[in-house]
Amino acid sequence: MGYYQHHVFFCLNERPEGERQSCNRCGASELQAYAKDRIKILKLSGPGKVRVNKAGCLDRCEEGPVMVIYPEETWYTYIDREDIDEIINEHIVNGRVVERLKL
Repeated sequence: MGYYQHHVFFCLNERPEGERQSCNRCGASELQAYAKDRIKILKLSGPGKVRVNKAGCLDRCEEGPVMVIYPEETWYTYIDREDIDEIINEHIVNGRVVERLKL
């Protein structure tokens, strides 16, 4: 087991206007902050538990917004808070991959 049971990275890349899609233009910053708050509220944060981090480009913006959870290396896309709640409840809490959001 590593330092964290789950390490969650949210792509927050912001491409210049007119270029390809970017995760941050799809609400990634807001939803990363929401996920981090939810993990704290659920008392799941800290060493040996869960860490939610910001990341630069994860090079999958066309599928985005995207996040990846380690150590499982599970990639997800999401649209709203309900998707984030489902990923937290199913993947983080119950250890089940959310197939409908998996990339």
